[in-house]
Parts: sequence; C-alpha cells; structure tokens
Amino acid sequence: MNRAHLLLASCLIFGWTASLYGHAGGANLDDPYSSEWVIASAAVDTIPLEERYDDFITSPNNNPFDLKDPDIVKQEVEYDPETGNYIIYERIGDDYFRSPTYLTFEEYVDYQARQQQRQFFDQLLGVSGAVDPNSQNDPLAQVDIQKSIIDRLFGGSTVDIRPQGSIDLTFGVDFQNVENPALLERQRRQGGFDFDMAIQMDVQGSIGEKLKLAFNYNTQATFDFENPIKLDYNTDAFSEDEIIKKIEAGNVSLPLRGSLIQGSQSLFGLKTELQFGRMRVTAIASQQKSEREEITIQGGSQFQEFEVRADEYDENRHFFLSHYNRDVFEEALENLPQIKSLFRVEKIQVWITNDRREFQNVRDIVAVADLGEPERRNMTTDNPSVQPPTIPRFRDITGSRALADNYANPIYDLIVSNPRTKLVDKVVTELRMPPFSFQQARDFEKVSARQLAPSEYTYHPDLGVLSININVNPDQVLGVAYQYSYKDSTFQVGQFADDVPSAGDSIQDQRVLFVKMLKSTTQRVDLPAWDLMMKNVYSIGAFQVNQQDFKLDIYYEEPGGGEKRFLPDTDIAGKPLLNVFNLDQLNTQGDPQPDGVFDFVPGITINPNNGRIMFPVLEPFGKALASQISDPVDSARYVYQQLYDSTKVRARESAFLNRFVIRGSYKSSVSSEISLGAFNIPEGSVKVYSGGVELQPGRDYDIDYNIGRIKILNDALLSSGAPIRVSFEDNTLFGFQTKTLLGVRTDFEVNPNFNIGATFLHLFERPFTPKVNIGDDPINNKIYGLDVSYSTKAPWLTRMVDKLPFIDTKEPSNISVMAEGAWLKPGHARAINEDSDADKGGVVYIDDFEGSISTLPLHTQPNVWVLSSVPQNDERNSNPLFPEADEQSTVLSGVNRAQLNWYRIDPAVQNSNSPNPYERRIEITEVFRNFSNANVVNSLSNLAQTLDLTYYPDQRGSYNFDPPEGTAYSAGLNPNGSLKNPDSRWGGIMRALQTNDFQAANVEFIEFWLMSPFLNPDGSG
Repeated sequence: MNRAHLLLASCLIFGWTASLYGHAGGANLDDPYSSEWVIASAAVDTIPLEERYDDFITSPNNNPFDLKDPDIVKQEVEYDPETGNYIIYERIGDDYFRSPTYLTFEEYVDYQARQQQRQFFDQLLGVSGAVDPNSQNDPLAQVDIQKSIIDRLFGGSTVDIRPQGSIDLTFGVDFQNVENPALLERQRRQGGFDFDMAIQMDVQGSIGEKLKLAFNYNTQATFDFENPIKLDYNTDAFSEDEIIKKIEAGNVSLPLRGSLIQGSQSLFGLKTELQFGRMRVTAIASQQKSEREEITIQGGSQFQEFEVRADEYDENRHFFLSHYNRDVFEEALENLPQIKSLFRVEKIQVWITNDRREFQNVRDIVAVADLGEPERRNMTTDNPSVQPPTIPRFRDITGSRALADNYANPIYDLIVSNPRTKLVDKVVTELRMPPFSFQQARDFEKVSARQLAPSEYTYHPDLGVLSININVNPDQVLGVAYQYSYKDSTFQVGQFADDVPSAGDSIQDQRVLFVKMLKSTTQRVDLPAWDLMMKNVYSIGAFQVNQQDFKLDIYYEEPGGGEKRFLPDTDIAGKPLLNVFNLDQLNTQGDPQPDGVFDFVPGITINPNNGRIMFPVLEPFGKALASQISDPVDSARYVYQQLYDSTKVRARESAFLNRFVIRGSYKSSVSSEISLGAFNIPEGSVKVYSGGVELQPGRDYDIDYNIGRIKILNDALLSSGAPIRVSFEDNTLFGFQTKTLLGVRTDFEVNPNFNIGATFLHLFERPFTPKVNIGDDPINNKIYGLDVSYSTKAPWLTRMVDKLPFIDTKEPSNISVMAEGAWLKPGHARAINEDSDADKGGVVYIDDFEGSISTLPLHTQPNVWVLSSVPQNDERNSNPLFPEADEQSTVLSGVNRAQLNWYRIDPAVQNSNSPNPYERRIEITEVFRNFSNANVVNSLSNLAQTLDLTYYPDQRGSYNFDPPEGTAYSAGLNPNGSLKNPDSRWGGIMRALQTNDFQAANVEFIEFWLMSPFLNPDGSG
C-alpha cells in the first residue's frame, strides 16, 4: 500500500469519528442511545449530472455543465439494408461503450430535420464555429471572424491581407560653406538635417469571397494615376439572387456599349450595380481624371487638322538675301510650277550669334546692313560718303533692277582699303568714325557668331530665299555671305570664312569677317532690313507631309455671318480666296487651270519636310488683297496692312482685321503602327472603329497602353482605305478644375437576345473663383441617351448562303441590330452666373487687368551688375557729354571714370534707429505709402531691398589712366592723386536684361526710387 492509499484511509477514519463526536455534543438532539434508528437520505449533488441510458439521438444531453463524452468515444450511425433501419453505435476502439440501438427511417429523418433546424438558428445567432487554439497560421494573414451575418455579407469569414513593399529611410546632415564675397555673410554657411523617406507598398486583401482590396502607394510617383486604390464588392460569382451585384470604390470605370455616349475608364469615386429582376441599374458618383481624345487614320496614315490665323506668320525664320530677290519674287512665281528667274545661288554661309557657348566654327563677325546694296532707296544710312551711284553698277536683263554685289556701293572698298577695320579691337571705332559714320545696332553689329551647319538652314537657289530651321531669338544677329550667278556673271556679297582666315591668338592679330546683315538685335520697321524678313510663310506644325489627301483652304470670318471661302460684297465676291492669293493656279496634273484645290508644289508653296506654307505673294493679306478690291471702303474692311507695316505685337492690336484663317488637314506617312501621342492610357478606354464597326482587340489590332501605340493586325483594314477612328482617354497630368461625373445606366433584358438601355450622365466643373477667363469657363453638361440592341442566331441565313455556288460556310450566322439616340444639354457652372438667378447667363472675363503689371526687379542681385562702358554720343548732339567715347581702342576712353561702389547691406546688421540715413533700414511704407502689411511674415519682410551705391567723384575709378597733366578729354590729377575738376567726372554700372523685346513683353517704363544724396539744406549730404 502506497502513501496515497494510507492518506485516504486516515482521512475517512478521521471524518467518520469526527461526525460521531460532533452529534454527541449537539444541543436539543435526540438521545443517541434510544432504540429507534433514523436513516438520513443521501445528499444531492450541487451539479445535476445524470446518467444516459439511451442512445445519443433519442436522449440528447443538453446539460451545459456536462463535459460530454471524451473524444475516444466514437458515435456512429450506419444503415442496415436488410432491416431498413439505422443502427446507432457508441464504441471505444473495437469495444461497445453502450449497447447498439436502432431508428426507423421516419425517426432518422425527423432527427436530421431537427439537427439542420438547430444549425440554421445557431448560424443566425452567430454561436456556431470554434477557434483552434493550436493553429499555427499567421494571425495577420487570416483572421477568422466567426460565422455570423458577416459570413453572409462577404461570402466567408476569412480576412486575408497580404502587404508587400519596402520603406527606405535616409538620414544625414547637409552643410556647405561657400566663400563667395557676392553673398551675404549669413548666406555663405547653410546646413541642416537631410531626412527623406521613400515608401513603395502594395497591399492585396480580401474578406471572404466577395470583398477585394487592391492598394498601391509610392511616395516617388509623379502623377496621381500611378497610385491606384480600389475596393471591390462583387456578388456575381457567389449568388444569383443578390440585389446588390457590385460596389466599387476608389479607381473605378464606367464602360458603355454605345458610340454616341462613351463612358470613362479613369474615374475616382463610388460605383454601384443593382439588379431588380431583369433590370440592372448602374450608378456612379466620381471625379473624372482623364480627357477623351480622338484621332482618325485612313490607309495607315493619321489625319491631323491644323488652323493658322493671318497674324501667325513664321517670324524671324525666313529672309530674302537681297532687296532684288524681294522685288522679283512675285514675278518669278507667276507661272507655277516654273520659276522665271536667272538668279541662282552657288555658295552660301550663314552666321548667327553664338549663344550656345560653342567653340567650333566660331568667329568674330561684323554684319553690315548696307553691304552690297545697289540702290539708295534700300540704304539704311544716309551718309553720302557710302551711297551707291545714281546709276546702278550691275543690272538685270530688264535694266530696271539693280543686282547686289560687294562693289555695288563704296562700303566694301572702304573696308578692305583700311587695315584697321579688319582688326577685332579697332573695327567698331573705325566704323563709327568717318567716312563710315555708322551707328551700332542700326548700321552694323559686331558679335561672336557661329557658322550654321547645312542641316540648320535651307535655301531656294532660284528665289534667293533663306529659311532657318532653328529658333532665332530677338536679340540674335543673323548674317550671310553668298555667291550667286546671274546669266553669265558671278557676284558675291560678304566674305567667306575660308577667304579671310583668322590670324594669331592675340586680340591685336585677330581679324573679323564682314557679312551681309539680315537681322539685327533691334527690330525696327522703319529700316530697309524689315522688308528682308518674309511675312508670307506659315507653319502648320506638320512634318513629312504627303501630297495625297492634303487639304488647305482659306476662310474669312464675317462678323455675324460665319466663315466664308470668299469675300462678300466686293469685286471678288465670286472668287475663292485660294485664287485671290494665287494658291490655286494649277490642277492636279500640274496644268495651268484652277481646280479649287491648293497647289501642292514642293519647295515653293509648301515644304513637305517641315510643313511650311509659302504664299506666292509678298503681302497676301495686305497689298496683294488691296490690289484686287477697287472700293476703298471695302479695302479698309478686309485689308490687314498693319501686319506688314508694324511688328506682330503692334499689328495684333488691330484684332478686328485678323479674320482670315488658314485651315486644313494632312495625312502622315503610311504605317501599321499608330502612335496615340499619350502614355499610361487607362486600360479598356481605347475603342477602334472602321466604317462604323467597332474592331476587336487581339484580332484586329493590338495595343500597348504604357507607350500609347496601336498596331493594326488586319492588313485588309489598311488596304481598304476606309477611315479608322481611334477614341481613347488620356490621363490628365495637370489640372486646376475638378471634374465631377454623376451618372445612371439601366439595362432591361427583355430576353437573352433583346436589351433596352437608358443612360444619364452629368459632368460639371467647380471653379476656384467666380472670375473665370474666357476659354476656361467651367462646364455643366447633361446628356440623355436611349439604346436598343437585338442579336440572334440565323441558321436560315447560313443555309441560304450555302446554296450559292462554290460557297461553304463553316461559321454560324448572326443578326445584330443596334439603335441609339442621345441628347446633350450644355451649360455652365452656376458660380459664374451674373447673379443668383439660375436663368441668367454666365460671365467670363476677356481680361480683368488684375496682375496686368509685372515688375522686373533690377536691384536684387548686385553681382549681375558690372562696370558700364563709356556712354556713346548722339550724333545729333552738338555738344557731346562723352567725347572720349570714340577712343574705345585706346586707354583714353576711361580717363574721366571716377570711383563707384555698389553693394547690398545685410538687413541683420542694420539698425532702424541709426542716425545715418544712408545706413539705416528702410521700410517699404516709407517709399510706398499704401503698402499693406497683411502678408508680412516677420519684421524683415517689411524692409525694402535697396541697392546701395557710393560715388567718389575725386577718386580714380577702374581703368582710369588719366595722366597728371590731363588729356584733351580730362583735367588731370592733383598732387595727392585725386582727380581734378570732379564735376567733369562720371561713374556708371550696367547689367544685361533677360527680356529685351520690350514691345512683345509690353515693358513701358523703368522706375527709379533714389534717396537724395543732398539731404541737408546746405547740400553737404
């Protein structure tokens, strides 16, 4: 007997003895020695557990305190086919735990019905299921949320979240110390912490089988469409009886089957699909993130339309080589396609200001406006010493026009006969002095120029027309040297680089190159060089243009009468404008017979390589038009002469005359690949039609959405010549107005072959401000649509076709009929209405003149200012202030320059209470009394930024080599080295301006605010 048994026996004996003695000592108890015995009943257990004598089916145990049978007890029900009863077994291994019993078929069916009913109500109450405590699954990947109403909503009770991606953290210190004296002391040392975080994360999640989540986030994404997010609730695959078929949130789409009303694939919002019997309803509320565009291709070529107005001629790109070429231009093109000219360019070199900092083919050139001019009426200078002879030296075969040549006037002879004009450091001085007396920027320009490569320009050898293929800035100089033949003679204008080589490396030995100036840094309409720029060439924005299917026409926008191809109420009312401007003189075979079509003459009326249109008249909307209208009143209505007599900026002020429009279309080169001109196109947004029939992707065409390129797979579509229309959506990269799209689409399925649909879409924009500029007015459009489609198989059609000889069809025949209609109701946002009345029209602003004044601060950067050159004298000034300006090639030019310092004082070291007014801080309100402090961030923001200058008229300035005894221009020096006669001295600074076309930039004045240097009444400062 072990210790446990001894302990149990001792406890029983002790308990029995204690119970006896306990009763003996009690009060008011019966005599224990009496002969009458009372047997007490057994105590009832506090937990009511009862033994089960029947099987587990007929006597189920529903006691919640019962621990049930252990798992070792196997409860089974087996069917006995001999008796037709169900045998109930309860075993432990191979031994019977209880005796087997049986159930009849009816009893077993009742049992199964009770069990299923109980499970159904348990499922509704959410008390079914159990959690396995020993599960090793990832708690983040799968979360069992118990079987409940959520199980019915989401088609399952498992939450599956699968995140993946990376997070890059960058932490550092960035410090720099720039020892630049041009910077303020506090600006030289800058530093701080450099902290950056890059997150790239992709999350795929689901709840059950109905709800899916797709989320992508990248902090380095450039555009919004690169971070898609979508929540998709779909019951189609789970059950057919659900009313709610689909709910989508985030990046959604609304594809529509019609062609009149096209949906969108790039939307952000909420979309629902409901089904009520045979009717399916789709509703959407979203923001539109894309723009729908459309292109047309025919025969593998893309059609593009263009529109150019009369004032949009190609400026500073096309030039006549001489005035002779301009004078004979219209006469040479009278008999197209033949050119009536004996003039032919044999050699040409083109020079332009070197603004690219290139070092190859770069030289110092002097472009002279009057070089080679044979007639006085075309001379820029009025100096009689350089005028050409009254009778031109070289003439054409008619004898009425003079030919250009270096020796047509005395300028070139004077240049080559004077050795000083060939030197870089002497040429400017020599040209400004007699016998030339030229003015810089008007008569000549000296610049460092580069020679253009042949690919950067083109020229017509017979017309003497030069076209530049690169942009020519307003401040650039364009010069040319050319050699041409006329009849049996050869002429030359300008010098070629290989004829005048540059000498040594020293500036004293370098030689300049003299060329003909076609364009200077200043654009003046009163100079003859203005006529050398062609104003009859227009760019349509096309390249490699095909003559086939090229269309061009000219329209006149009649006020209140629409566009017309002729000028009404004039002498030429019955003549198309193409004929008026000599653009329709030939037929398609090249015969001299107008046919109403633009004359496509390569190299003359059009340059197919770059899409330049050239009128065969000099001033098509000016003198050429006026010569055909006899009535002066009508001529004043239609002629746009300001376009040729003034700059383009000034001519556009006469907008009432700018009514001519050049419009047309062209077809690009043939190819099976079509570029849509966009990238990252929303998938599913591309629709391709041919002859009104929608093509199928993968069979008729293939598309790459990333690069925006379509490849036509069906060659029959290209060879048929039928137009192919491509409609697609282009993601809006930048937008200021938010577009909201609301819509409802209903489809009623009468039968599987017949469907009736209705569509309503409402697209509107919300402006940031009620003041909207013209062309940016917010839309508020509604569109209503109704469509019917019917499709069915037609075996009778197959049999009918099979009866035709030599035809045996293998595919089934179908008949499809579709009809649709749409009504568009355009509108505008109510925010721009004239008043609160919704019936009033909206108001847009042509120009509200807010912000019309833009300032160009010139004082904020002292380091861009440099010492000024000696101011030039005006020839009309009989008493010049700076006579030493002509001594630019000697040290005498700066003998009167005094000391001048310019700088900016750091506001941090200034004091507002300083007694010295030249050192203290200056607040903006001291200069501008009405300045508002509403936007002032701190005290330093209210300070005026000043450019401080200190002038010492008695101290020698930079590059001042004035001798003590003085010169013819200066008074000399005092014994202490100071300058004599300070009143005759000067100092100056200058800087370059980024905007030099003041007329185009509408710069009207320069404003100076100068603190008086003579604050004291006695003038002492």
